[in-house]
Amino acid sequence: MALLPPLLVFEPYKSTANEHIYCATVRTMTRLSHALVLFSLLYGTLFLGPVAARGTSLRSLNAKRLEIVKHRELSDHGRSGAGNARRATDTSPSRVKNITFSNPKASEFWVDGAAIPEVNFDIGPSWAGLIPISNAADETRKLFFWFFPPGPEGTLDDLIFWTNGGPGCSSLGGLLEENGPFTWRSGQALPTQNEWSWTNLSSVLYVEQPVDTGFSQGTPIARNENDVAEQLVGFLQQFLEIFSELKGKKFYLTGESYAGMYVPYTADFIYEHTTRSTLDLDLQGFWINDPVIGWEVVQSQIPAVGFVHKYEHVFAFNQTFLAHLDSVAAKCNYLDYMKKHVTYPPQGLLPLPGKSTEADPNCDVWDEIFSAALIVNQAFNIYHIFDMSPTPSDVLGIQGSSLRANSPLYFDRMDVKAEIHAPADVDWVLCTNTNVFPDGDSSLPPAFTVLPNVIEKSKRSVIVHGLADFILIAEGARIVIQNMTWGGMQGFQTPIAQDSFVVDGVGALGSMHSERGLTYVEVELAGHTVPEYSPAAAFQIMEYLMGFRQSP
Repeated sequence: MALLPPLLVFEPYKSTANEHIYCATVRTMTRLSHALVLFSLLYGTLFLGPVAARGTSLRSLNAKRLEIVKHRELSDHGRSGAGNARRATDTSPSRVKNITFSNPKASEFWVDGAAIPEVNFDIGPSWAGLIPISNAADETRKLFFWFFPPGPEGTLDDLIFWTNGGPGCSSLGGLLEENGPFTWRSGQALPTQNEWSWTNLSSVLYVEQPVDTGFSQGTPIARNENDVAEQLVGFLQQFLEIFSELKGKKFYLTGESYAGMYVPYTADFIYEHTTRSTLDLDLQGFWINDPVIGWEVVQSQIPAVGFVHKYEHVFAFNQTFLAHLDSVAAKCNYLDYMKKHVTYPPQGLLPLPGKSTEADPNCDVWDEIFSAALIVNQAFNIYHIFDMSPTPSDVLGIQGSSLRANSPLYFDRMDVKAEIHAPADVDWVLCTNTNVFPDGDSSLPPAFTVLPNVIEKSKRSVIVHGLADFILIAEGARIVIQNMTWGGMQGFQTPIAQDSFVVDGVGALGSMHSERGLTYVEVELAGHTVPEYSPAAAFQIMEYLMGFRQSP
């Protein structure tokens, strides 16, 4: 078996307009042919032969579905006892830290917190709009941002940057349904205040990037993650010229999903290609949750059958189908991979299950499981496996999911666009219909390139994973980490202790481990978007990243 590469060895894994890295399209015609086979497997009849092989394009996970998870709040239960000093229960304007900007141009971006449509409370001042990615007179590429100052317990010394993934999915999704000062989650009638808003820690800057994401404008020309990082740094330079009082702040790069690509490459670009004279921010570290950091075969295929066995009561497959999955997993070298190869410390480079970094189409157990799960549970959610019918409506419009989209989408309403200085002529969608990498993203997964350097240069680095996420599986992240070398050693040297992640006022809610500047946290019950499913846990982990507590 081939070894997982420690360096740049394999060809770049590219995405195209119809095939993004980590996609999960509903393959309707293909699934019709497989449904007959799966039906017989699921309901106890004899399996007559192998499922027909699917091509690479069918195996890829659709970008529009990867980012956008829809879900229910999981952390309300037991949360009242969590006496976190930084959690703000009053987010009225009088409880927002005072911040003013001397540049008159800043006033053009001011947002009246009492006038945001459908929000029946005043969230306080914020600033939003489009800013170009360079100071060139003919620059047409602009990124949309929404900046929030800190709440009463937050600090003015820090600045959190948040991006969603996709590629090409809007960070306004994270704002509205994860960690912003007000939330409007799936099934809610109206927005509510978010007591676990990250603005209770510091200022937060949400940016729709790369170019052509959300309200952001311009023709996308990015070829790789370095191009994206350069564009984002250019935006930050222009942003700081307008909001100059934010210069010199301690800076934290955070994001989820495909931001597992964005964030490490951007951090590396800042560390290696900027100085305080060219970008006056003091980068401290990063957070990535449920991130794309390795190969799809590692993060989705290898751990898929083990994931099903762990949650057999949720998937509700019969023994015939489970035996079939075990048979395929054994043939493809997936079965017991964790037990055989993931040791602490590692015994050497971890092997790939086959001869390539791409999964053999005949070994596509992930897609078989997905297809079968939809037969058993039509509301099955790859981002949060506990979801059941009925499916709630959603104001963001979740492409490719079973959630029902409100019409019009919240950020596509003209009154909302007017309040946040968004372009009226842009039809906002959560994930762009075009490819933000016209010729594909040629960058390798960051575990093989920039991630070790970024960990070593950061004060603290955090990788978080929801254990109820099926699109990217936590055990896959463990494999990637154990194959990565940073700080002079490969992987974690000691095992990750069970129930070692304890949330204040809640109790054990997962596992965590720290070595050589990297902290890895797994969160029980949380899906692909950890700050939404388990906001108290996410808040506590961010406190750790920012140095407000000694351990998560």
